[in-house]
Amino acid sequence: MKNIVLKSVIILIFISLLSCGTIRVSSDYDSEADFSNYKTFAFYKSGIDNVEISDIDKKRILKSIQNTLFNKGLTIDENPDILINIATKSVENIYIDNNFYSPYYIGWYPHYGRSYNRVAYSSSEGVLYIDVIDTNSKQLIWQGKGIGALSSNKSNRDELLNNLVTKILDVYPPEKETK
Repeated sequence: MKNIVLKSVIILIFISLLSCGTIRVSSDYDSEADFSNYKTFAFYKSGIDNVEISDIDKKRILKSIQNTLFNKGLTIDENPDILINIATKSVENIYIDNNFYSPYYIGWYPHYGRSYNRVAYSSSEGVLYIDVIDTNSKQLIWQGKGIGALSSNKSNRDELLNNLVTKILDVYPPEKETK
């Protein structure tokens, strides 16, 4: 039962990722990697198969990654320069109201009311990681991360996932730092 709940929460990541319309994106990369040498890619099938989201959402994400990388000039190849992997995570944020007071509780003198904590509200955030792995060295050379609030009110999952993937990959490849 717990596994089903976990899978359901993770699937919600991709049902509707953004209720507030904001995506927080970050990335990190190996400063020694020469990204100009990477011209071809393939998907890391064994890693992607382990991601616990629906196959339909995986297909949406991979299609969006593929289209974005095509637009950046990369091509798919059976002997690629880089492998692309994805991972997902969800986090439940609970906000506590520490100063909730109820005058309806009658206690012993001098406590004629009761102050206690309560959950003010909670929200869920979904995280999508996109990993780029050098096939020669088998090392992670770039990782992008997108975080957004989950909501079950959105219905256009294709657009939401494409927007998320595009924003994450906007910073790939990293620009060469000038010294």
